Amino acid sequence: MYFNAGRSIEDPCNLELKGRNVTDQSAIFVGGGGESYGEAQSLLLGLANRHGLIAGATGTGKTVTLQILAEGFSAAGVPVFLSDIKGDLSGIALPGSSSAKLHEPFMKRAATIGLDLVYSSFPVVFWDLFGKQGHPVRTTVAEMGPLLLSRLLELNEPQEGVMNVAFRMADDEALPLLDLKDLRAMLTFIAENAAEISQKYGLVSSSSIGAIQRRLLVLENQGAEAMFGEPALALSDMMSLAEDGRGRINILAADQLMGSPRLYSTFLLWLLSELFEELPEVGNPDKPKLVFFFDEAHLLFDGAPKALVDKVEQVVRLIRSKGVGIYFVTQNPGDVPDDVLGQLGNRVQHALRAFTGRDRTELKRASETYRDNPRFSTVDAIAEVGTGEAVTSFLEKKGIPGMVERTLIRPPSSQLGPIDPAVRAMLMVQSPLAGKYEAQIDRDSAYERLRARADAAAKAAAEAEAAEAREALEAKEAGRREAPEDREFTSARRYDGKTPARKTSSRKSNSDSVGEAFAKSFARQLGTKSGQAIVRGILGSLFKTR
Repeated sequence: MYFNAGRSIEDPCNLELKGRNVTDQSAIFVGGGGESYGEAQSLLLGLANRHGLIAGATGTGKTVTLQILAEGFSAAGVPVFLSDIKGDLSGIALPGSSSAKLHEPFMKRAATIGLDLVYSSFPVVFWDLFGKQGHPVRTTVAEMGPLLLSRLLELNEPQEGVMNVAFRMADDEALPLLDLKDLRAMLTFIAENAAEISQKYGLVSSSSIGAIQRRLLVLENQGAEAMFGEPALALSDMMSLAEDGRGRINILAADQLMGSPRLYSTFLLWLLSELFEELPEVGNPDKPKLVFFFDEAHLLFDGAPKALVDKVEQVVRLIRSKGVGIYFVTQNPGDVPDDVLGQLGNRVQHALRAFTGRDRTELKRASETYRDNPRFSTVDAIAEVGTGEAVTSFLEKKGIPGMVERTLIRPPSSQLGPIDPAVRAMLMVQSPLAGKYEAQIDRDSAYERLRARADAAAKAAAEAEAAEAREALEAKEAGRREAPEDREFTSARRYDGKTPARKTSSRKSNSDSVGEAFAKSFARQLGTKSGQAIVRGILGSLFKTR
């Protein structure tokens, strides 16, 4: 809905450049030429799920490129998810203005590349892990899984093993792990019964559990507790269309989130994993079902273990057949591992500055990933392009990499820069998802179930103690009523060293069961009245053979 070249502006991909039609309904126009540049560059929608890369130094125009691609996908009926690191991308929700400071430069550039620019807003849904600048985004601890949670907590191998034990026990005993207090309750149980649990699930150490608990505390101090719980995010809400058929652009407020970079990268990786696991295979669709922009992509790979990098590579390689396109946005292509970089077919390379020897090495390496153009040196072009210009290469029909071209990136149709907080608040109220995620639900889960079992066990223990007290009192009264000859017989037996057989107690005297040990420790922590009582049958079938 942002082109106008003789046809209805409802046609998102129709435009005339220099008197000829160079794009159609199956492509997104990215930029054009001019005297010093090559032919118009377009991203084919049918190959958009082959992923892409937007790279360049700070201030060279990566954000604008991301914005015009998001506009193009939305206009073509493709939902988009992107993270807003600086708050600049919220302007997509409003149309550009002729009174804006950059209006004249934009119109001049549009004339240079032959574009009849029409300002337009786009359907936007705001999200925020902290629930301040958008709808809250939550997942459950169980959905995050032990691998990603271990990554988030920066656990070593033994600690990750304990985390796997906690998840396995939760599955075996129907103890849902929904929020962080559920996980803490599970870890408390494991810590108090490490010896018994190790016999069934493998060795666990109190030091590893203590380290995990401390990491959880750090995570909570960073505000991550709000991320875990229900209602959990439904992926279908991020893949919806507006009433006019355009794809909704989901914008995650990430300015505050960037203060916790490990939380940021882990959340986005979880979202990718959920898409990979839940979406059906669609082969090669005419256009993607969803396009995912991963800004500050280097955070995904910094310090990541090889197993996690391999997982990312697998997702990137296979998720395209489910109709999802992934676009990494970063300063240098070298931030992305080679195995992942090789999967990115559509590329927009903004300027890289070569001030040091290392910079020159990175510049040369970046240029080698493009198909050469005999008209110019790719290395020189990447170093020389200015703000708003780029070196581009998009896949052509049959998936062949296009020849590298110097390109003037088209101006955006929506507002460049952030919107006013009051406007954001109004758009959130008008959102089709308003009220669905705001109120958090705390349903019955591991914490509540363990506490209920501990309370029940403590009550049973108190009743058992009362029954034994009554038995003792009755025995004492019976002793008083005992006949004299019986007392003499009892005394004789005791004198001979032979005491009468005592009534067998139903309580174990040698050692507590695993359940009893847990009842004592867990009940103390939860403040139950009989927390220190010996309890029988606290967890029922916890360790029975299955």
